[in-house]
Amino acid sequence: MTEAEDQQGTTPAKPQSQPARHPDARRRVGAGSRRGEVHDHHHRDVSGGWLRPSVFGAMDGLVTNVSLISGVGGGGGHGQLIVLTGLAGLAAGAFSMATGEYVSVSSQNELVAAEVSKERYELEHNPESEARELAAVFRHRGVDAELAERVARQVGKRPEEALRMHVREELGVDHHDLPSPYVAAGASLVTFAVGALIPLLPYLFSFDSLPAALLLAAVAAFIGGGTVSRITERPFLRGAVRQLLLAGAAAGLTYAIGTAVGAAVG
Repeated sequence: MTEAEDQQGTTPAKPQSQPARHPDARRRVGAGSRRGEVHDHHHRDVSGGWLRPSVFGAMDGLVTNVSLISGVGGGGGHGQLIVLTGLAGLAAGAFSMATGEYVSVSSQNELVAAEVSKERYELEHNPESEARELAAVFRHRGVDAELAERVARQVGKRPEEALRMHVREELGVDHHDLPSPYVAAGASLVTFAVGALIPLLPYLFSFDSLPAALLLAAVAAFIGGGTVSRITERPFLRGAVRQLLLAGAAAGLTYAIGTAVGAAVG
């Protein structure tokens, strides 16, 4: 019997084999490490450039076309005129949104690239000044002065990581993870077209009814607003009612304008 066996009074248990960890698994931290639990959580992509233009496109398409249809309907338009107006609004709005998103995101990325080039130049030609600047950032965040200096100089030994950290701290972005203008443009085009198509559906199926188009748009606005709220982990009803009220206000105002204009020129 070994000394360990004598002390414990039992034969030591064989160590259990541990399951292989996925290479992407996060490290065990805090109390979870002591209990053998893996602290693991995942974040959704918030910088891919698709959510904002998708939501904006769908809601803009819906509100734009239901407003157009309401205005034309209020002015006395029916059937073919409303379909023509709605399809023209769909095409024009979708291409306009896509163009605007592409130019906007491209311009933003180009501005970031210009600022990154400026920061790269400073790191290459004024490394000491940049190290002091980064140390000051760390101190501002509560790091001890001596440790802040050491970390800043250690980071400075890796030029690309130093650049990335400076850009994050000074510009608030990661220049390796910028939104794609193509994704933003495509998302805007498709979702605007889908949103704009919804109030047109009754007319496309030969059901010439403005109330039906308004009801369908109201349901879509309610569901769309609520769904977006759930994606962002907010109450469904809050987002649904908000979007419904906004769409209703836009449609109501354009209907009133169309009615006034129709009466004036009729």
